[in-house]
Amino acid sequence: MAKGIGNIFKQAQVMQQKLLELQDKMGENKVEATAGGGMVTVVANGKQEVLSIKIDPSVIDPTDLEMLEDLVCAAVNEALRKAREMVTEEMGKLTGGIKIPGLF
Repeated sequence: MAKGIGNIFKQAQVMQQKLLELQDKMGENKVEATAGGGMVTVVANGKQEVLSIKIDPSVIDPTDLEMLEDLVCAAVNEALRKAREMVTEEMGKLTGGIKIPGLF
């Protein structure tokens, strides 16, 4: 019985190490999303951090800032959605498809 518990702890330690490695990897992996036909481009990483926002100067209209704000929001939300999807896919590979609450 004690040997079985020892194996479980060892497996848990290996899984924890793999999760830490995955977290680091996700910080390096990037996704890109655009809005307005490429007028606004957002780059985010797997840690849900926005790394850059690029705005085409032709979309800047001082009389219609609301449109620019909407495009930025749409691009940011899409980039973060893609980042979550990337993390979910990588987690699925690590856990064999088992969903473990609270991991990412």
